[in-house]
Parts: sequence; structure tokens; C-alpha cells
Amino acid sequence: MKIVDVKAYPTSFRVPKDRQVSLGIGTMTKRDCVMVKVTTEDGITGWGESHHARSPGSIGHLINTTLKGFVVGMDATDTTGIWTRIYKFQLGSHGMDAATAMAMSGIDQALWDIKGKAVGWPLYKLLGGSNRPVPAYAGGISLGYQAPDSLVAEAVPMVEAGYKALKLRIGDTVAADIQRMTAIRRRFGDIAILTDANTGYSVADVRRVMPAMDELDIGWLEEPFPAHDHRSYAMAKGFGRTPLAAGENHYTRFEFHRVIEDGNITILQPDLSKSGGITEVQRIAAAASMWKLPIHPHSSMTGLNHAVSIHFLASIDNGGYSRPTCRWPTNSATRWAPSRGRSARTAACARSTSPASASRSTRSSSRPTR
Repeated sequence: MKIVDVKAYPTSFRVPKDRQVSLGIGTMTKRDCVMVKVTTEDGITGWGESHHARSPGSIGHLINTTLKGFVVGMDATDTTGIWTRIYKFQLGSHGMDAATAMAMSGIDQALWDIKGKAVGWPLYKLLGGSNRPVPAYAGGISLGYQAPDSLVAEAVPMVEAGYKALKLRIGDTVAADIQRMTAIRRRFGDIAILTDANTGYSVADVRRVMPAMDELDIGWLEEPFPAHDHRSYAMAKGFGRTPLAAGENHYTRFEFHRVIEDGNITILQPDLSKSGGITEVQRIAAAASMWKLPIHPHSSMTGLNHAVSIHFLASIDNGGYSRPTCRWPTNSATRWAPSRGRSARTAACARSTSPASASRSTRSSSRPTR
């Protein structure tokens, strides 16, 4: 199945003011995505998603020019060979590490989609997994910087829907973050509470917040610092018992190698649209499994990457939570919206999900499961 074309479709749209939320890195004002289509001489097409890096045109251009030249003419089933070729001639030799990892992730996803269509198997089955439930947490983005009472009110329908875990956005002030975490714990008791600072904390902030997190039994503190700030992560590990989480801004197994061996970050969150695609995150998950570390994939854009992540979780033995994005503005890229009367946003917000439901809720899956 020789590849005859590779095409990226970058898109961006503004989010209305009443739908914007604040994170540790600022206020969300727009949504972007980069969809990737790979076509074979047999007429089989595959779709993938590359993370946009808040610059979708740049990622799309890299795919449509440089990476396309490496891929066209190769066998679409040779996912390892194609990954190696891009690594040799671009990622490992000509820089643009993060951008290249994101761009090749979408290509790699599309190649796996082609393989699934060729043999009639869903992705989880291609990867050696089974159609089993995958736990999901609620929130992640909608549970933002607001008064504790408002935060609790927003969480109530999610918990009533059956969620057993909530993820809160922190990285505001330490005092305000503690108030919000405390309000959620008091209202919902034993529910799992996860937190994400979006690199908004300093070492001093983590030193102040960690005792409260330990007392409130917080499940993890995600990305208190930028991904490359290894020294700060090493310092923060000693401030308390709450595990540190990161990985969405680490690219390829070569960056995860240090993260795993350092032992400071014990919740790993590679993104299948950022970290090098399915082929590479398989390697990352295997490395993590040797250290008994769990994989909780990051996913924040369209239903395509959500579906890929769910299938992937159903194929590994150290999989954790799926990361749905609830109450998110509807994606404008309607070409990839699901059929059967449900939006990708709704489908992604199930309290737990499975590869079968993911396949039904997005056209990105290789085939409906059997």
C-alpha cells in the first residue's frame, strides 16, 4: 500500500467570551487543530491528528512540505520504518524537535488508521488490546478559576452522571487553589481529585500547597513547572506525598527516558498527537511498564485524538484515565464530527468509555468494533 499523498488541514477559530476559561498559562481565547490525511495508491485513506502548538499553520506547513517528502512512496503499513526515516532526516538531525514530533504524530495516527481499514480491525485490536472499559475523569478544563461554591455547583452534574474522579485547574493563587480543592473534598467525600497547574506554580508555591494536597488526598499535581525544569521537579518531590504528573510536553521516548529514570515524575501523560504518535507512545508505555509507572494520556483537542487515546489505553497493561474534555466549545472542523446523533464532545464526556464507544462516536477509528 504505497503512500501517494499526505495532506494537513490546519484550522483555528475564536471562542466566545462566555465560553472562555482561565488556566495557569492564561485565558483560552481560541481553539486550533491540525487534521492529517494520508492516501494510498489502493484508495485507502487514513486520518490522524497533530497537536497544533497554538500555531496550526506552522505544523500544517511542516507536514505538507518537509515531512510529506519523506513519506510519499513508502509502504503505509511500515509505521516503524516511516517513523525511523522522519527521525533520521528531520527530528534527529535538523532540529525542530517538538514541532516535528507533533507533525509526525498525526501522520503516524493516519497510518495506523489505514492499517485498520485494510484488515478490518479496530485500533485496539491491532495493538493487541481488548474491548474493555477505560476509566475517565471529569473536568480538566471547565473546572477553572471560580468561586468555590460555583465550582462545586459545576461539578455536581458530573458526579451525578457517575464520574469517580474530577480534575481541577489550579495555578491561581495558592490560597484560592486550596479553597477550591477543600470545597470539592467536603462536598464529594471520597471522589478522586486530580489537579493541573499548567506550569503556573513556582517552587515556593508547591512548597506551600503540598501539605494541603497531602491532607486532602489529592491524586496528583500535574505540570507545576515547565517540562524542561528538571531541578524544580526534583525539589518538589520532597515537599510531600502527592505524586507529580507530566508528559504532555515531553516529546518521544528520548525525553521520557530521563523523566522515568529521574523518578521525580511518577504519573506519565504522553499525548498521542504530540509525543510521536501511536508507534512512539507504545515504546514510552513499554518503558514505563518496566518501572511500574502508569500511563494517563493527555488529549485536549478533537474527538479523533480522544478516540485514539481510548483505543490505546485498552491495549496496554499500565493504562490509567482517559482524559475527556467536557463542556468544551464544539469543534468547527465538522468534517470529522461523528454521526449517529451525538457530538464528539458528548461522546468524550462519558464517565467511563471503551474502544467500541469511541469507534461509534468518531470517524477517526479504523472500523466499527465487532
